[in-house]
Amino acid sequence: EVQLQASGGGLVQAGGSLRLSCVGSGFTRDDYVIAWFRQAPGKERKGVSCIKNSERLTYYARSVEGRFTVSSDTAKNTVYLQMNSLKPEDTAVYYCAADRVLFSQCLFNVLYDNWGQGTLVTVSS
Repeated sequence: EVQLQASGGGLVQAGGSLRLSCVGSGFTRDDYVIAWFRQAPGKERKGVSCIKNSERLTYYARSVEGRFTVSSDTAKNTVYLQMNSLKPEDTAVYYCAADRVLFSQCLFNVLYDNWGQGTLVTVSS
């Protein structure tokens, strides 16, 4: 059974930083794409970033490119999302997801069956 546990959210002022963590178990990381999504109140869930370790691939949504960095520590079965220069519009519940998806489609949330519980990020202006 695939299990994902996201953590690291909190309240931060605009311009600040946070690092989210997603600890995974029950799957072979080489086969899976790990992705971060976010959902702001009243809005649909959108893809933020994804990583596939076996091919050393990362991808970012345009809205976060240059500010967010996704990385992985295979020894800890953990994927991180380092978020810098945070803006109020980054406020959302952030989710990690994992599945065998085509990397070119890694930010399509409907392709993922395995989700973490979400962690709230609030950026104050």
